[in-house]
Amino acid sequence: MVEGGSKWPARIAGGAAGLANGLFGGGGGMVFLPILSRYGNLSQRKLYATCVGVIFPVCLVSAGVYLFRGGVSLTEALPYLAGGLIGGWLGGKLYGRISTKFLKWLFAGFLFYAGVKYLL
Repeated sequence: MVEGGSKWPARIAGGAAGLANGLFGGGGGMVFLPILSRYGNLSQRKLYATCVGVIFPVCLVSAGVYLFRGGVSLTEALPYLAGGLIGGWLGGKLYGRISTKFLKWLFAGFLFYAGVKYLL
């Protein structure tokens, strides 16, 4: 956030990301990234890394609540988790090698695709 500025935009962004993640089982980053890009004073690369750094613990909390309430079966989730861990590792390795312009288009394309799939 901007040094010396209000921390309310950060708190609101975090709350919106957590709410989206809890309600939809994911997607907090889709809410957090645009808010952080508007109110954060970060380079594009730091923006993406910060988003991942915030979403990780938010996902852990949401997963814990789902697990505690019986909303998730670990045996059904395991194959997806394995692929997600591999994809996350690969994305982290490729992070500095892909242009931020391409990342923006890729992210926008993913949002568009996900939005259309949810509506159909």
